[in-house]
Amino acid sequence: MVSGLFIVTILLIQDILDSALRKHKSITTSEAVLLINDENTIVVDVREPSEFAEGHIQDAINIPLAKLADRAYELEGSKNLPILVTCQSGTRSLAAGKKLTSLGFTKISELRGGMYAWKDQSLPISKKR
Repeated sequence: MVSGLFIVTILLIQDILDSALRKHKSITTSEAVLLINDENTIVVDVREPSEFAEGHIQDAINIPLAKLADRAYELEGSKNLPILVTCQSGTRSLAAGKKLTSLGFTKISELRGGMYAWKDQSLPISKKR
């Protein structure tokens, strides 16, 4: 029991440190809507093309996480523009945010909860490619 508590404590500390040292933001759907509406935000959806085809945020660019490093050149002119990264549940967008930050992008936000959260709030979804 003590070892279980120790492991959970270590994992919590690791999560807190990761959040504190993260160079990009995790934002809610409400904050994402404001970001998209108020600024020249680029939405990057890092899901696979089949997931993207089922519905995505309007005007999102689909660059699967596995191809992000190879296709980052597509965003090269946007290094100082706000970029909102999303995926299905928020897991891949965390990794994508870290990757884009390491590539020199400066205004990265990830959608907390991903498209699940977006759909839960009944926000608009596009199926256009």
